[in-house]
Amino acid sequence: MTTLRSSAPTGPFATYPSLRGRRVLISGGASGIGAALVRGFVVQGSAVAFVDVQDEAAAALITELGTESGAVGVAPIYRHCDLSDTGAIPGAVADCIRLLGGLDVLVNNAGNDRRHASDTVNPAEWDELMAINLRQQFFVTQAALPTLRQSGSASVVHMSSIAWRIPSVGLPAYVAAKAGIVGLARSLAFEEGKHNIRVNSIQPGAILTEKQKQLWVTPEYSAEILSRQALRRHLEPEEVVRLALFLAADDSSGMTGQSYVIDGGWV
Repeated sequence: MTTLRSSAPTGPFATYPSLRGRRVLISGGASGIGAALVRGFVVQGSAVAFVDVQDEAAAALITELGTESGAVGVAPIYRHCDLSDTGAIPGAVADCIRLLGGLDVLVNNAGNDRRHASDTVNPAEWDELMAINLRQQFFVTQAALPTLRQSGSASVVHMSSIAWRIPSVGLPAYVAAKAGIVGLARSLAFEEGKHNIRVNSIQPGAILTEKQKQLWVTPEYSAEILSRQALRRHLEPEEVVRLALFLAADDSSGMTGQSYVIDGGWV
């Protein structure tokens, strides 16, 4: 594994009063950017539920936050859900909403950037990658919308990627899905604006998660990333979280239907 460090700024960062007590559901919240999102909303004083398939990682995160959050938040709720199984989504979402007592914020973060070659990918693999990277974002949102409409001031944040804009190679289904997410978010923003639901998407660049460090980031790839970015440092998951918190808070109340890039100036 390559050892990498970032010179990203460290706190203090913004606290949003409107997020205190707000009910938040995060998909893919057990690790990586998702775990950082769970931490970020808990620290803001939000009531957080998250779904994932990584039970051990989820349990460790809950233990960590239950120990560290103290007076600033309540340990989050976790429910196991394979989001590639569309039939499992409505029940998992309904269970989280019931335990939260409602829903004000949805962050569709789950995804899988598994590499796959254009000349070997088959229809079953294509469908599998679309299921976890695009289809579930729509069906999680669909399941949550009736409750979000009751919020009075709800926010949905979809996690896309700059992969479709660079463009990336070696993962065509993932790239297609991440492009589709931007269009999905914009369409939903116009459909749901009458209910005062805002819908935006985020396009992260190369974010230095533990998974990326373990699987993909070699010294050569690290050098390529830094050569393409305007900022000559690696970006951390918490930097994506700070954008998501702003989009969930009332501070961004006039912003919807947009897609925001956080990539150190790569695009």
